[in-house]
Amino acid sequence: MKKIDGTDMDWKQKLTYKYNTADTLEKLIGVNVALFLVIFVIQTIGFLFQIPTGFFVEWLVFPKSLIEYAYKPWTIITYAFMHSGIFHILSNMLILYFSGKFFLTYFSGKRMLNLYFLGAIFGALIYTLSYNLLPAFSSTGRSYLIGASASVMAILVATATQAPNLQVRLFFLGNIKLWWIASFLVVLDVIQIPLSNPGGHLAHLGGSAIGYFYITQLNKGNDIGSWLQTFTDWFADFFQPKSRKSNMKTVHKNTSKKQSSPTSRTDKQKKIDQILDKISKSGYDSLSKEEKDFLFKAGKDM
Repeated sequence: MKKIDGTDMDWKQKLTYKYNTADTLEKLIGVNVALFLVIFVIQTIGFLFQIPTGFFVEWLVFPKSLIEYAYKPWTIITYAFMHSGIFHILSNMLILYFSGKFFLTYFSGKRMLNLYFLGAIFGALIYTLSYNLLPAFSSTGRSYLIGASASVMAILVATATQAPNLQVRLFFLGNIKLWWIASFLVVLDVIQIPLSNPGGHLAHLGGSAIGYFYITQLNKGNDIGSWLQTFTDWFADFFQPKSRKSNMKTVHKNTSKKQSSPTSRTDKQKKIDQILDKISKSGYDSLSKEEKDFLFKAGKDM
């Protein structure tokens, strides 16, 4: 019998165990990193053997040309899992992890995936409309959009919209409100449009806008991402840990097991509210391990 801590497992079993116990955010980051490594391995092999490999990337990044997009419709999603370099993916994954952890304290992993895809789609639409309609880009030749930044900004701004006064300890700067960080990055994107990478910054702003709109509408009872639910459910099922899937089946079949009473649900919500109030006043780092675990589990069940 294998030990749960993995001391008696081989490397394949350890990887399987890590995958099954990872949450949606960790798997989302894992997909980005894995695809980044695969692309660069292919490019390295192509360089060593002088084999052209650029066509492989072109079939995954989002084009400015609507005609080109017509025969590559999947690129409106796949570009959001692609990155052009180490710094590009490192910065995106750090912000995704940082904002995603807080997002999961309020919403489920499925909502995170929904918003990730919405950010990618809306960012791509702003990019292609700008490059095809605005005079500044009239003389631009072939152009492509690549990177998870629009999706990442959607999640960051959505979290800041849900909890604007949430305080985050940011290195040597101390505690900073989350909406300050989100606002700074949005303003930075606006400032940089005429300086460099205008298409990328426009896509970031598109992602930021949909993140804000998604949360404000969700709080009114309107899920603007519901039309994506079928695709998100399929993707979320792929991301779902096996252990949790089996637990869900067991609960479904066990008809003798009592349902949670309204009182227990109310008590749980009170505890969540108390923890969130503590975060707002003192920052996430002020929570005990027990409080962090409780909030994380509560977020996955929402």
